[in-house]
Amino acid sequence: MAAASSSTRSAARPAGGRGPSAADVLGRVTLVTGKEEFLGERTVVAVRAAVRAHDPEAELADSPAADLTLATLGEMSAASLFSSTRCVVVRALEHLPEESVAGLLAYAADPVEDVALVLVHGGGAKGSGVLAKLRKLPAVTEVKSAELRASEYPSFVAAEVRSHGARIDQEAASVLVQAVGQDLRSLAAAAHQLTNDFLGENLTVEKVKQYFGGRAEAKSFAVADAAFSGHTRAALEELRWALDNGVASVLVTSAFAGSARGLARLRSARGRGEADLAREVGVPPWKLRTLRDQLRGWDDDGLARAIRAVARADADIKGAASDPSYTLERLVLTITGLRTQR
Repeated sequence: MAAASSSTRSAARPAGGRGPSAADVLGRVTLVTGKEEFLGERTVVAVRAAVRAHDPEAELADSPAADLTLATLGEMSAASLFSSTRCVVVRALEHLPEESVAGLLAYAADPVEDVALVLVHGGGAKGSGVLAKLRKLPAVTEVKSAELRASEYPSFVAAEVRSHGARIDQEAASVLVQAVGQDLRSLAAAAHQLTNDFLGENLTVEKVKQYFGGRAEAKSFAVADAAFSGHTRAALEELRWALDNGVASVLVTSAFAGSARGLARLRSARGRGEADLAREVGVPPWKLRTLRDQLRGWDDDGLARAIRAVARADADIKGAASDPSYTLERLVLTITGLRTQR
């Protein structure tokens, strides 16, 4: 077991700093806590990257906590015929079965030297007792992915831009937040696009407005809302307006991803009051009405296929698709088709 003491880092602070090294994660447990999924997933990716940089043949394992038993944890953390180095990710720790708690705590108290274990807890009170016990263990490092305060979004943007080798002043960062909104995936994608188009340059207010001024976020979500409601013609009209007025393609796919996540969360949400339900789904209370109307036309299989279609379109767009407008039109038709075929 590593001798270093337990520590806490915050993933909610601006990104762009140095990632963890293999020494930071191997033979240790990285505990990722908080409701901001984008930041939490970045931590998971960074741990995996550190392990793979140390050993390119390292094996990766991923499991929901609900399926975790002492036997499965042993299998995931054991050396294989191909590599003794492993990275094991256990998600939704709040759903860890009671009978598996003791085994997990025993492992975390004495982790395997060549294994990086990542435990992801989605926030909330459920499972807080396990978190409290884990935090006391010397080999556990907690990385908090709490939601950002409104004042922190421009700093997040500035750090994203710096990580791509460019610079942006506070005013331009604030303008970008106003144009794109407070979805971290969208902000990260917007920062990436700007730095790609203005390599190494200082990003000014004018450059930000050139790409994201006006109604970019509103029109992106208008396209997604129409598509997930099954309104093909309206979705295509909104898409054409958006593209003709310079809305970045990546913002459209990001809006589709946000809509798909919102529908999936609403389908499984258990909140009672409107405020609790909105918090659980991750949307403003007024957005619940739209999601409820949309959800009537979707089942689990359709949503799963829609999420895959959005991911495929997003990958095509970020992979410099030769015709982004065709990719987005195909996405609209796919989404509306999945809904209306029921």
